[in-house]
Amino acid sequence: MSWFVEALKKYAVFSGRARRKEYWLFMLFAWIIYVALAVAAAAAHAPYIVGLAVVFLLPALGVTVRRLHDTGRSGWWILFGIVPLIGSIVLLVFYCSDSQAGANKYGPNPKEVPAFA
Repeated sequence: MSWFVEALKKYAVFSGRARRKEYWLFMLFAWIIYVALAVAAAAAHAPYIVGLAVVFLLPALGVTVRRLHDTGRSGWWILFGIVPLIGSIVLLVFYCSDSQAGANKYGPNPKEVPAFA
């Protein structure tokens, strides 16, 4: 849950790098929250909650761009998702790829940040 909160704190940060763990846990908790609220809205016969998708849009874009930076790619690669099927598959491979070793032009490797003593 701390990775989800950390990504929400950096909701409009498009610089730097995000580890796989930060990206996937943010996406997991965002979908769990979205589905739970959608089910609750359906059970209460309330109108469908499109607004929640908008709430998570900017943080999701931010963590996705930082994840691409972590693999050494520009955040503009996110637009490759527009290409049907192939774009989604390629981006999924990028999101699952390991971090680029050492520092890159987007910042230091988040895995190599020293722990507090």
